[in-house]
Formats: sequence, structure tokens, C-alpha cells
Amino acid sequence: MLLRSVWVLWLSCVLIIVYVCNCGSVCEVDLRHRTVSRRVEEVLTVLRDLTTEVSKKDGRFQSIAHAGVNNENIKDQPAMVSKWAALLRGRCSFNPAIQVLTSSLVLVSVPVRGLIGYHQHVARQWRYYSLTGSILPTPVREPEKLHQWLELESFTSPAQDWQDAKVCVEGDIVPAKVVSLFREQLETAILTCSFSGKVSILESVGSVVRVAIETVEGVMEAELVPTVELINYWPKKARWPRLLQRWPTTERARCIKSFGFNLMATSNYHWLLSFSRAEQALLVAVDEDGGCRRKCYRVVRQLKEDTWCPGTKPVITAFHLQTLLFWCCEKFPCGRDWRCVKECVLRVARKLLKCVSQRYLRHYFVRSYNLLKYSNTTELDHTAQKINDFIANPSLYVH
Repeated sequence: MLLRSVWVLWLSCVLIIVYVCNCGSVCEVDLRHRTVSRRVEEVLTVLRDLTTEVSKKDGRFQSIAHAGVNNENIKDQPAMVSKWAALLRGRCSFNPAIQVLTSSLVLVSVPVRGLIGYHQHVARQWRYYSLTGSILPTPVREPEKLHQWLELESFTSPAQDWQDAKVCVEGDIVPAKVVSLFREQLETAILTCSFSGKVSILESVGSVVRVAIETVEGVMEAELVPTVELINYWPKKARWPRLLQRWPTTERARCIKSFGFNLMATSNYHWLLSFSRAEQALLVAVDEDGGCRRKCYRVVRQLKEDTWCPGTKPVITAFHLQTLLFWCCEKFPCGRDWRCVKECVLRVARKLLKCVSQRYLRHYFVRSYNLLKYSNTTELDHTAQKINDFIANPSLYVH
């Protein structure tokens, strides 16, 4: 009887081997994670030097070393810094300035300095100016649900240099102008830091600065976005947590909201709401009950990168999968629902298939916004077919 029990236990462990194309074990998923982490750390080292140099030339921009609760704008809030440190104590190293979108692409938030005392107020509805400041006969398009205008009047103590026409038009801080200024400073910093052979600025779509960085293990691309970090303030658009929500706990949700949100300069006129600190706070404690949520996320992520939608510009990114994981955690809040990696991977895959097929994935904090609204429908259909093939016969992916 004992021998039989041992045999059943061993067989169960074997079945936990996950369905990853070109990779037959959880260990290889962890190996991929460590490899990407090394590349990201090398990229961060380069970007710290570059953004530090930019900050020396233009004090409106800070080094990415000062992102999150290390932002110089909140150095007078020791309680906030202490709370963040306590949350991450004993966890893996983390820089709140970076989001890994794929194994070869990262999104980097470059914090700005000099915008203090944010408060949300009713802004004027229409804008009739171009990026150069000239008058337009028709208004600029209104911001969508995950975007907003940003006025100098939103801050009690904006620094004088933010009123400069290089970044401001009619009282609005214009993201495209901020990005243009940052790009100029970055080009100079690359030469000053002697990174000409290691870092190159690429053509980019939208209001971001995209660079390619040579690392020991290959080229890594990074999208650098000037970011206004708003600590200890939660936007009205983010109606979270929801009524009767069982995950995360009320206490943790309250703590997460105190970390605030960001406004990122990702479009010409409108600032994008970002919740990177809140998302990290959710992730670091996601398996406190002994579940396998994080491992499940890594497995599904590798499936996406290797099989479902590979490439440097995939229609589904790590951010989409992270959002999906949060929704699954809400639906299955108990640790007992996250014991078997095999079952959990299939559960998340089915949920992803539903979202991709319907072309609808709600933002976790601003749930009225569809993250797949502007995604390429043909690519989504191809991805849905590959996910469906995996779910129909996952044994083909086991070695």
C-alpha cells in the first residue's frame, strides 16, 4: 500500500510537467525567466547611466533609479517608503520603472521632477491648439477612458520650468512635447556616456522613445516614456476594489491604493493612466496562500512567446497575461484552486481564448476599458486558433 502511494505521488509530480512548446519542464520555464532577468538587469544598468546624465542636463527628468517610492518628489513621505519596503521585503529585486512586455522588449517609465501636490479637478472640455501651439478650427479629440489631459492647475506647486513653451501649451502639459524634449536630451546623453556602439535610437510609432541596447545575450529593445508619478492618490476612473470582491483582501487593497498611479506620455495630447506599482504589489504576494499562480503565469507567458504569438511586436503581451491572471485570481480567490499547475495553465488558457476570440479584455483597474480595442483582428484570430489547438490536444506539447 505504501509503495502504491509513493508511485501515485511520483506520477502526480510527473503530470505537473506543463505544456510548453520546445520546453518540457517547469525548470526550463524558470531558466527562461532567469535568462530574461539577466538581460533586463543589464538594460537597466545602461538606462540608469543614461537617465542620470539626462537629469544632469535637464532637472525635469529623473534617473530611473528614483522611480516609484524613491522618487525625489516624495522623499518627505518616509511612511510611504517604509510601507513599500515592508511589502517587498524578502522578495526578488524589482525596479518599478520597468515592465517586461516580451523577452526582447521592455517598457521603461522615466520619472519627472517638479510636479507636486496633484489634485484632480474638472478640466475644460475642448482644446483648439496643435502641438506647435497654433489655433485649430476644430477641437482635438477627447481622451478615452484610460487617458486624460494634464494641466498645470492640477498641481499646487509646479516648478517654474514646466511652464516653458517647450512642454506646455495653454496651461496643458503636452506629452508629445515632453517626449520630444527627452529624446533630444537622450541623444546627447548617449554620446556623453560613450554608448554610441551599444545604444541606438529607433524609429517609433506614437509618443515614445524606442531604443535598441546590445546585451551579452542579444539585442533588447526598450520604450522609454516620461512619467508623472502620483503617490498616495487614486484616480476616480479606477473604481476598485469592487463590491464583495474576495481577492485581494480589503487590507491589501487599501495598501495598494495608497501607492497611487502614474500618468505616462504615450500619445500626442493625452496622458495614459498606469498602475504599475499597484500591479507589482499584487504580484509579489500573489502566492502567499501557497498557490501556483506565479508559476502558472510564467508557463502561459512562455507558451505565448514560443507558440501562440511570438515575435518582437506580439498582439498579446505580458501585460495582457498579467491582467488576465488578476481576473482569474478574483474568480478563484482560494489557494486550493491554485494547487495543480497543469489544471491552472489550462484554466488561464481557456480564459485567454475567450478574451482573444471576443476581442475583449477588460483593464483590471479601469474595467470599462478594453485592452484589445485597437489590436489587429487578423493577428488575434491566428492567436485564438493556436490557443484552441493547444487546449484541444495539450499532449502534443509535452516531451
